[in-house]
Amino acid sequence: MRAAAAHPARRAPRLSLARRMKNLLMGALILLATGLVVAPLILIFGYLLREGLGALNLEFFTRTPAPEGEAGGGLLNAIIGSLTMLLMASVVGVLVGVAGGVFLAEYPRHPLMPTIRLISDVLAGIPAIVMGLVAYGLIVLRFGFSGLAGALALGFLMIPIVVRTTEEVLKLVPLSVREAGLSLGLPQWVVILRVVLPAAAGGIVTGVMLALARVAGEAAPLLFTAFGNSSVNFDPTRPMSALPLEIYRGATSAYDENQRMAKAGALLLISLIFLTSLLARRFSRRK
Repeated sequence: MRAAAAHPARRAPRLSLARRMKNLLMGALILLATGLVVAPLILIFGYLLREGLGALNLEFFTRTPAPEGEAGGGLLNAIIGSLTMLLMASVVGVLVGVAGGVFLAEYPRHPLMPTIRLISDVLAGIPAIVMGLVAYGLIVLRFGFSGLAGALALGFLMIPIVVRTTEEVLKLVPLSVREAGLSLGLPQWVVILRVVLPAAAGGIVTGVMLALARVAGEAAPLLFTAFGNSSVNFDPTRPMSALPLEIYRGATSAYDENQRMAKAGALLLISLIFLTSLLARRFSRRK
C-alpha cells in the first residue's frame, strides 16, 4: 500500500517537468512565428530608412517633382493629391459602409439582408485593380481622368471594411440599450441614430481609420483613374497625383535620383499608415 501510494508522488515531478518543457517549447515556437512575421516589416522599414531618409527634407514637402533625372524637387503634389482623394473616398466609403453595417446589424430578418451580406463579402474579395476598372468605366470613359475617379475607386475599396467593422461594433451594444429607447415609444430609426450609433462611435471611427490606412497605399486603381499630375492640383475633375503613383513611377525609373525620391515617398507612406493604425488602436482601447 505504501509503495502504491508513493508511486504517484514519484511521477508528479516528472509530469511537472514535462509540462514545463512543453510550455517552453510552445513559447519558443510562438516567438519564432512572431519573428518570422515581424522580420520582413523591420527589414523593409530599415531599408527605406537607410535609402530614403536623406531625401525627407523641407524641399520634399514644399516642392513638386523635378524634371526626370535631375536632383532636387519634392512630392508636394502627391501629398496633397493623396489627402484630397482619401477625403473624397471617405465620403463614399463611410456613408455607404456605415449604412450597410447598420442594416446588417439592426435588421437581421429583413429579406434583403442575405443579398447585402453577399455583396459586401464579394466586394471584400475583389482585387483593387478591378475597382479601378469599374471607376474607369463609370467616370474616365465619359469625363476623362480625374481625382474624382480615383477617389471613387478608393471609396469602393473602403466600403466592405467599414461595413464589417460597423456591423461587429453595433452587435457589441447591449440589447437593453435598444429596448430602453423603444420602451420610451421612440421609432427604431431614432433609437439607432440617437442611442445605438453614439454608443458605438468609437469602434466605427476605428474601422474608418483602418480602412483609410488600407487604401492609402493602393496604386493599381489610380493608374488609370487619377492618372497623375506633376503640378499641385485641388480640382477633383482634373488628373491628380498621389503618393503610390509617384512611388511606382520613381521605382521604375532608370535614374537614381527618381528612385531615391520613390524610396522617400514609400517611407513617408508607411509612416503615415503606421501612425494611422496606431491612433486607431489607441482610440479603440480608450473607448
